Amino acid sequence: MPQFLTAALYKFVELHDFAALQVPLQAFCEVHDVRGTLLLAEEGINGTIAGPAEGVHAVLAYLRTDKRLADLTHKESWSHKLPFYRMKVRLKREIVTLGVPGINPNEMAGQYVKPEAWNALIADPDVVVVDTRNDYEVGIGTFEGAVDPHTKSFSELPAWVEAQSAPGGVLAEKDGKKPRVAMFCTGGIRCEKSTAFMRTKGFDEVYHLEGGILKYLETVPENESLWHGECFVFDERVSVVHGLATGHYDLCRACRDPISEADKASPLYVPGVSCPSCHDKKTAEQKRGFIERQKQVDYANRRRQPHIGMRQVPAPLSDTED
Repeated sequence: MPQFLTAALYKFVELHDFAALQVPLQAFCEVHDVRGTLLLAEEGINGTIAGPAEGVHAVLAYLRTDKRLADLTHKESWSHKLPFYRMKVRLKREIVTLGVPGINPNEMAGQYVKPEAWNALIADPDVVVVDTRNDYEVGIGTFEGAVDPHTKSFSELPAWVEAQSAPGGVLAEKDGKKPRVAMFCTGGIRCEKSTAFMRTKGFDEVYHLEGGILKYLETVPENESLWHGECFVFDERVSVVHGLATGHYDLCRACRDPISEADKASPLYVPGVSCPSCHDKKTAEQKRGFIERQKQVDYANRRRQPHIGMRQVPAPLSDTED
């Protein structure tokens, strides 16, 4: 029976004192043997944590003692292995980096669509369905008929929208009217921002999948599903399938992209060093560093010792997107 509980959560809410929340939250998580990553910003909180059920529930209860987070919701799944090596509470400028100032999902986000109603919406030929995730995520699974923007990061999406709104683009006006748009992402957070952004661009009929792909895979029976493939997740499970069972992908430790069994059979795959996607993108110096790191990992595994599970000092404010 799976023994580790994973909880994914986010909430857009004004946290003007977010920096003061970092240290006590980090300490509380560590005391309860909870690991993962939580991002704090003035616009809210976002992250995924995992550990013993009582520890995860204690952290969630702790967060909800802040009246601004009293109605914080989360999604749960279970695994046989702890999906994170350490606990990190980070300060950010945005809890999900779009890079467009003035976007407030609490006031401007599109219309939620329940997972049970999602199939009917995206089957409508007049609706443009947009996958807001990054290319490596889309590469292992997406919804039937969805448009892939081929973005490397979420912050590239506004430029893609601008380009595709021009004549001939998938978001171009027809008969003087902008198309209806349905957007989706892993857990819902990117869609709250992307649909809010779309509304600033004059798209009045914008929808997004409530709870994201994860809620859809949890709710919609596989025999009724329009989802194809697996869903990338940002923890050691790497991917999940219907029912949120752990998928079949591993992670390249060099580029952090998901890799299949076919990828691992390639001569370009070296554990911890390279995969078919990144073998020609890493310098010789980087590869030497990866080789040394993998030697340490292998040594730790032989001795049944943790390698990268030690506590880290909380990171400073950063623009880096996770």
